[in-house]
Amino acid sequence: MCGICGKLNFDSQEPVDPRLLARMGARLQHRGPDGGGEYLRGPVGLGHRRLSIIDLATGDQPMSNEDGTIWVVYNGEIYNFPELRAELLAAGHRFKSATDTEVILHLYEEVGVRSVERLRGMFAFALWDERKQLLLLARDRVGIKPLYYIQTDRALLFASEVKSLLVDPTVRPGIDPGAIDRFLTYYYLPGSETLWKGIYKLDPGHYLTVQQGRLEAKAYWDLHFETQTRKPLFAEAVAELKGLLARTVKDHLISDVPVGVLLSGGVDSTGVLRYAVEQSDRPVHTFTIGFDGEDFADERPFARLAARRFGTNHREITMTSDAFRDFLPRYVWHMEEPVCEPPAVALYFVARLARETQVKVLLSGEGGDEAFGGYQTYRNFLFLESLKSRFGPLKGLLRPALRGLGSVGVRRLGKFADLVPLTLGQYYLSRTTTPTTGFNALKPLLYTKDFAGVLARETMGALPTRRLFDRVRDQSLLNQMLYVDTKSWLPDDLLVKADKMTMATSVELRVPWLDFQVLEFAAALPQEFKVSGWKTKRILKAALQDVVPPEIIHRKKTGLPVPYERWLRSELRDFVHDTLLGRESRLYDYFHRPAVQRLLERYQAGEGLAKEVFCLIVLQLWFGQFRG
Repeated sequence: MCGICGKLNFDSQEPVDPRLLARMGARLQHRGPDGGGEYLRGPVGLGHRRLSIIDLATGDQPMSNEDGTIWVVYNGEIYNFPELRAELLAAGHRFKSATDTEVILHLYEEVGVRSVERLRGMFAFALWDERKQLLLLARDRVGIKPLYYIQTDRALLFASEVKSLLVDPTVRPGIDPGAIDRFLTYYYLPGSETLWKGIYKLDPGHYLTVQQGRLEAKAYWDLHFETQTRKPLFAEAVAELKGLLARTVKDHLISDVPVGVLLSGGVDSTGVLRYAVEQSDRPVHTFTIGFDGEDFADERPFARLAARRFGTNHREITMTSDAFRDFLPRYVWHMEEPVCEPPAVALYFVARLARETQVKVLLSGEGGDEAFGGYQTYRNFLFLESLKSRFGPLKGLLRPALRGLGSVGVRRLGKFADLVPLTLGQYYLSRTTTPTTGFNALKPLLYTKDFAGVLARETMGALPTRRLFDRVRDQSLLNQMLYVDTKSWLPDDLLVKADKMTMATSVELRVPWLDFQVLEFAAALPQEFKVSGWKTKRILKAALQDVVPPEIIHRKKTGLPVPYERWLRSELRDFVHDTLLGRESRLYDYFHRPAVQRLLERYQAGEGLAKEVFCLIVLQLWFGQFRG
């Protein structure tokens, strides 16, 4: 796990300034505190910061092939590198290290840019082919590792984090007003755009070539939901899944340093732990976090239960409201992209705990919900659509019927009433914001006339998720939701959080359930193997039920329950007020101050607007960090 950066000048006679490359690398030191390296020749400069995980003695980067005509800087882990290395040795290639980095070089020598299709793992890399004067940038299939780039009039720059790009004095991007609007639509930024004009994320499953000043991006992978000619038996599919999960976790344990597991007390992380303990020849460390105070869900008892069951070296940390508040400016600095993810703050503290105990690698259960249908929203929408079809021509009566049930005490059904008229795309957005109180309802009151006018004049394309839904419109409702989450919510919210917060502490986070082989296996399963009635993640729970304690298998899903809603309303009330209503706030270049003040009053009065308040805090802190 590392940080990479670099610059390619389009004028082949213009060298890259070595001082600039050094400053770009210095901005990434937290990603790689164990060493750094640079390659400068002609119009190209490649920079690298190393977090030593595999081949601690000879794995330094940038790394070249035998004759020094191909150079690479790379961030990530290639889990099938032993098999690829054996193939390349048989083909006559010679290796000078035992790293997965060198496999990328020789595989490129063998098959060119198509080499990226053979890699299984999490990665972002930049490869310079001196003979062809070609720069290749590539990102893993799911977007576990980030890679940003910007094209100026004279050069292309890339880096693992945006702050490294901003070091270059020629990079002075403005703010994209449409991105502010999209952030308040999704509560994160889906798609390739960032909040900076001209700075883009390389899309997951894509590579980008730069040659003679021309940029060309191509997709090399997508998630396909295949129709099987023979529907498998559920028991057969469970057995196959067990074997796949065991192999996947074993591959993710490859490391020359201690490995730990991030325990949330849920099914996914406990399943990862079970296979890690079974297949590791070293003690496994586990880490979890709790929160100061009472009257909120506590994951620690379930994490302790799992740690005892599998005999791990277990450690915990407790986060306070003061620690949450004090870290928020650094949260925004490390995240770079505005994301409404309070659990990301907790992730930083638990990753820091791991680092303090000399654990550099953590495994997480991230991705099980997107692969196997774990979110209650999947189940709820399928249930609602089933009701609509049963009511048939009388479905106009469904909404008042559900409201009636809610008024007589059946709260679960009453909550569905407002969702009845929504399309799938509208329902997708309603997961983060309610149709009547969230930002999508508040925007007309919140935006200033000037900002609304700018948005009206901007060329606003279709919402990113709408384009994704269009790709899979012929699929079942569940598969449509799984596809869109895998292509947007996962890389642009959950995985950017996972990468940025763990790398801020110089810890590598691995996500076995997001191995593309696991995703493709899950995509080929019948819908009822994943969501059936009120059951979610049906096949994954069946595969783990013999080894995961029943108290965890059958518990209600809670996520990482950071009590930020209570904190922002009580202990941190003054902080919220000063941040959002202070004289120096930059929010009011875009929003009406009275509208923001009214939102805070409604929140303090008990309305469920915690996400909206947190989003505005993040945005204000972002303006302070990156706009000045």
